[in-house]
Amino acid sequence: MRHLRIVLTVLAALLVGLITAPSAQAAPNFKAPYPCGQRWTYSHHSAEVRLALDFVRTDGGATAGTPVLASASGTAYRYYEAGGAGNYVVIDHGGGWKTYYFHLASFAISHGQAVAQGQSVGTTGSTGNSSGAHIHYEQLYNGVGQTIRINGASLAPYPGSYHQKYLTSDNGCGGATKYWVDTFANAPGYSSPTSTTQTGTLYAGTNYVFCKAWGREIRDSAGNYNHWWLRTDLDVGPANQFVSAYYLSRWGNDEARDNSGRVIPDC
Repeated sequence: MRHLRIVLTVLAALLVGLITAPSAQAAPNFKAPYPCGQRWTYSHHSAEVRLALDFVRTDGGATAGTPVLASASGTAYRYYEAGGAGNYVVIDHGGGWKTYYFHLASFAISHGQAVAQGQSVGTTGSTGNSSGAHIHYEQLYNGVGQTIRINGASLAPYPGSYHQKYLTSDNGCGGATKYWVDTFANAPGYSSPTSTTQTGTLYAGTNYVFCKAWGREIRDSAGNYNHWWLRTDLDVGPANQFVSAYYLSRWGNDEARDNSGRVIPDC
């Protein structure tokens, strides 16, 4: 009986432990670490043990100097490592979750600062052990690298080189400044300034746009052309798509201005 009581006591303790053991903290809804509407490609080094991805920009804008954005809200810390990460930021999101951003050209936060999702923490660069401007990005749970997920979707299987897979950001899209423009014809919409697959249509008339990005040329038989693309919400199709600035009623070749003549900012 004594042995039976000991066994029952141990089993009861184990049961209590199972009931009271904390469950794994759900991951934040991480977003891409670069600005809304931008299209970047990514790759993974097989020697990287923390399941990191490297991102470079492919929508016509420069990788170097592009703002690096917080994937989720948290507390940001800034560091420097000469032979490795260079200038880098760690954001503690709570519940065991952290994100890392390496090789920054500069910081946009102070050490220990609270940041919101979509807030700039620095600019993309190539400091430390880096052969060119890019964002080295990691998601860790309790110190262990995790397969990177953006908007809840896994980016695995990882490509081993750039230009095999791409990701367009929706980070920081909410509350963007709107610039009003007139378009002279229905404009086809695309997911990026370099895409050739139409995703919808922006009707002719007065429309709002958020920003511009350099992309493929649109040209007509009369010699009118434009390389600028405007991020907007389509009338038919998804939000945060791109239409060519060729369709602007008031401006000329390779111009992208609103109806007041203001140059539309870069995305």
